[in-house]
Amino acid sequence: MTDIARAPAARPRLGRIRMGVIGPILALVVLMAIGASMNENFLSWNNMTNVLARSAFIGIIAVGMTFVITAGGLDLSVGSMAAFVAGLMILVMNLALPSMGVGLPVVMLGVGVALLAGLVAGLLNGIFVTALRIEPFIVTLGSMGIYRSLVTWLADGGTLSLDFGLRTFYQPVYYGGIFGISWPIIVFAIVVIIGEIIMRGTAFGRHCAAVGSNEQVARYSSVRVGRVRLMTYAALGLLVGIAVVMYVPRLGSASSATGVLWELEAIAAVIIGGTFLKGGFGRVWGTVLGVLILSMIGNILNLTDFVSPYLNGAIQGAIIILAVVLQRESKAGH
Repeated sequence: MTDIARAPAARPRLGRIRMGVIGPILALVVLMAIGASMNENFLSWNNMTNVLARSAFIGIIAVGMTFVITAGGLDLSVGSMAAFVAGLMILVMNLALPSMGVGLPVVMLGVGVALLAGLVAGLLNGIFVTALRIEPFIVTLGSMGIYRSLVTWLADGGTLSLDFGLRTFYQPVYYGGIFGISWPIIVFAIVVIIGEIIMRGTAFGRHCAAVGSNEQVARYSSVRVGRVRLMTYAALGLLVGIAVVMYVPRLGSASSATGVLWELEAIAAVIIGGTFLKGGFGRVWGTVLGVLILSMIGNILNLTDFVSPYLNGAIQGAIIILAVVLQRESKAGH
């Protein structure tokens, strides 16, 4: 493997790494202190586990988004994709229920449909970006509208609801767990560990950074740029499927309102965590900090009357802009 394949040029300088590491950690600590001062139940075990469980869906997707952005891509369709996959999963499970009955087989069928649909949707985005060389922004903006329209069509403008008996059987996937930790949190933790290992310890992770840092140099260094980018979109689609598998038992329904602003939250978490928006450097564990920061902001807004929770999206948008500005200033200062 050549030197560039190891992507040393994609690593930020030492001072920049320190700023990127310290900033999100300090922000998280400050938010915890603010939340605790505003509401005595903020740091309680029940509230913290509830925050983590609710943020697990975004967190799982954000891990995949980290790889896409590190490789110089972007995906605006993940929220709409999640809604479509959830609707398709519910529809298939309801249709199979009369012949298969309530039980593990029909749930496994639904899981398989969700994972396959997510993978195919991610692959389609990746193929348009890599094979047809269309800008990721354009591709995923278009697919965002397509998936949102498809789930609206499947639901006939209403809501797709899982059969009550099937939903009751499936609910422990969200509400159950071990040692007081729910399954979404456990799955999120597993995804993070695997993602961090891949990003830091494998050739694929180094290739993502190399492609995002300088595509032409990566090509000269025998990195298969198209395949790397395609794999990032496929992985993101698969992780959307996993997130949907954990999400559906929570509400047991899907509609055109499902997954709204999930793409904003996922991108915000990635950028807050220190991944460069233009690619070249990604940090999975930093994305976890970003997810926690956004979740705690939302939780504080819900627990207090300081700011309306309806402004959560505005706050997330402002955080994205601020994080990108800080990244640019950090680059300019080195």
